[in-house]
Amino acid sequence: MLNLLKRKKQATEELNDAPAPQVGFFARLKTGLAKTRANFATGITNIILGKKTLDHDLIENIETQLLTADVGIEATQQLIEVLTQKLARKELADPAAVLQALQNEMRAILKPCEIPLTISTNSMPFVILVVGINGSGKTTTIGKIAHYFKAQNKKVLLAAGDTFRAAAIEQLQIWGERNQIPVIAQQPGADTAAVIYDALESAKTRNIDMLLADTAGRLHTQAHLMEELKKVKRVMAKLEPTAPHETLLILDASIGQNALTQALQFHQSIGISGIALTKLDGTAKGGIIFAIAKQLKVPIRFMGIGEEMDDLRPFIANDFVSALFETSANGETP
Repeated sequence: MLNLLKRKKQATEELNDAPAPQVGFFARLKTGLAKTRANFATGITNIILGKKTLDHDLIENIETQLLTADVGIEATQQLIEVLTQKLARKELADPAAVLQALQNEMRAILKPCEIPLTISTNSMPFVILVVGINGSGKTTTIGKIAHYFKAQNKKVLLAAGDTFRAAAIEQLQIWGERNQIPVIAQQPGADTAAVIYDALESAKTRNIDMLLADTAGRLHTQAHLMEELKKVKRVMAKLEPTAPHETLLILDASIGQNALTQALQFHQSIGISGIALTKLDGTAKGGIIFAIAKQLKVPIRFMGIGEEMDDLRPFIANDFVSALFETSANGETP
């Protein structure tokens, strides 16, 4: 009898100690977008579903809500034009149809930017130059991207090119240890281009699949630091003419319209080929993604919705809009 009680107690303790079931990424995305939903989607939903008549006032109210939610002028104009035309053609029978049409057009704005980052086997190592301002989550995002591709059995190498901040070097080394990925680093203050050149040379020697190169944070208005990034590209090209194969801009979603300004000026200065939008879970300004997609038309490679290693995932337009409006993963209202 005592042995039976002991076994029951042990089983209960093991059950209590068992890890909690993993929450799916779509559910985590819905949770992560809670602040944006409260500021943006819920307001629009209430405006639309609260109207008994579909008229000009409804369109004006929707337009105001979109503009105040950082959706941007160009994206807002597109959304409003589509709704106005559908109303004029009497294609929208009720408020629910208006809401569905709005969501569909939002997906249409984002869909062209849904281009996942794929590693070409023709370019080995595949070099990703990571840029952005201080505080955007650049180094942390590098660690998460490294984890993502290592899970796909890619051999990854990190380059600690942010030599301006000693903490950045240490932070990247910690991410390297967590992911069991080697990091090429030099002393603080070392020449960034030299560090990344050494890392590229090492990646070639080790038959690495992907090199992720960190760089010092800089404001988009600092012309001399933009020139430094151009120098990094020139130096890499001496060793690998096609490098970098991706220039990835890390954008902090919480700064709203400033993120769009940064993206436009980085793109104009050095040419970016992809964007990772971070900190979506900590902001009510997630609507900025529509402005970025509409004006830049640059692939949005990743979206970040939390601090965990798996909280950075490839951007999927349908999932984003569905999570924003708390519909199901296939875009249908539950």
